[in-house]
Amino acid sequence: MNDSTINSLREALKHSPGNTPLRMLLADTLLAMNRLEEAEAEYTQVLKYANDTMAKIGLAKVFFHKGNYSACNVILEEFIEHHSANIDALTLYAKGLLKENSIAKAIETYKRVLSIDPNFYDEELDSQLRVKGGRPTSEPEEDEEMYDSRFLQKPSINFSDVGGMDAVKKEIELKIIKPLMHPELYKAYGKKIGGGILLYGPPGCGKTFLAKATAGQVNAKFISVGLNDILDMWIGNSEKNLHEIFELARYNTPCILFIDEIDALGASRSDMKQSAGRHLINQFLQELDGIDKSNEGVLIIGATNTPWNLDPAFRRPGRFDRIVFVPPPDETTRQSILQLKLKNKPTDAIDYSQLAKKTEHYSGADIDAIIDIAIELKLESSFADGVPKPIETKDLLNAVKKHKASTQEWFTTAKNFAMFANDSGLYDDILSYLKIKK
Repeated sequence: MNDSTINSLREALKHSPGNTPLRMLLADTLLAMNRLEEAEAEYTQVLKYANDTMAKIGLAKVFFHKGNYSACNVILEEFIEHHSANIDALTLYAKGLLKENSIAKAIETYKRVLSIDPNFYDEELDSQLRVKGGRPTSEPEEDEEMYDSRFLQKPSINFSDVGGMDAVKKEIELKIIKPLMHPELYKAYGKKIGGGILLYGPPGCGKTFLAKATAGQVNAKFISVGLNDILDMWIGNSEKNLHEIFELARYNTPCILFIDEIDALGASRSDMKQSAGRHLINQFLQELDGIDKSNEGVLIIGATNTPWNLDPAFRRPGRFDRIVFVPPPDETTRQSILQLKLKNKPTDAIDYSQLAKKTEHYSGADIDAIIDIAIELKLESSFADGVPKPIETKDLLNAVKKHKASTQEWFTTAKNFAMFANDSGLYDDILSYLKIKK
């Protein structure tokens, strides 16, 4: 478009001043050319003659481009009341709200757009309002109904169900169980009942089971959450999810709050490229400190495979000030796990002692894997006559040859940290387990 086109349209309007489509064409052309003052005048003129839908959106666009976001949003609010499914208006309104820093309202508006057209995409709104890698949020009503059934549990297991791990159980007893069993002693010394303990070790070694057994040991409620329960695609919602989980724990004291994958949630803030990640860590630290609400009676257990990636702020006094190594099961425990896992399966005189010796460094998850391999081999031979063949010691020993301990890779990395980044002695337990002298 050029000036001659504008002049032609103005000339035509002299002869037909009430021609709304013609004036709209002139106004849209002026807006496209960024001649905002003239476009505003023409849209306003249209609205004098008719309550034209597109003229209102056009005028809102003019105000948006002029930086008058308040006027833009006022026009659109009134418009959306009567045209709630107009995607153009809703999208512009979300952008106007974003400019005014009304993030929550902008998210709500953009969600309305996506509910009308799930395939809709706007690069600016997505980059500003969504967090990459988050999960879509549920409706608030649904979340409220789901909280108890999804998170809140009353465990039926206790320490007697946990084989071995005596050193770990002793640490948990000192930090968590004793305070709950003898609250009057702690109060006499002015110590709060609560705080955090961090369990670390190779994956698949029963950190979650141990946390649940802790809750059962003290007859407390148990809340177990992972990273996916907290992260949300919408900016600000991850922090809200985290706060609501802590509130649920505070409302149900005494309560063990178990947070898995805490290494991902509590990664060092200096490593965070997205400000959203830093905000979430800061929110977590505030919740741990109980700044706005008391954490009395809330006992927090975190689990991580990589404690060296945690922000140092997480290990300050009153937060995760006790860090406990959860090693792979010892020989006696491996024997117990094998007996438990093979119970009610067709077996023939299993030599559990021999198998336990052959599975040094194997995690509970590794033991599951070798049993699965042995079962698959037996199923193949059972297909011929349809009769289940019993699992024998040799089948499990063959499976051990096929599946090596998955913990070895973890120990290779952990050993480096224990030997070369262990000034405070945090990882001495790793060296003890590996029988390495300092």
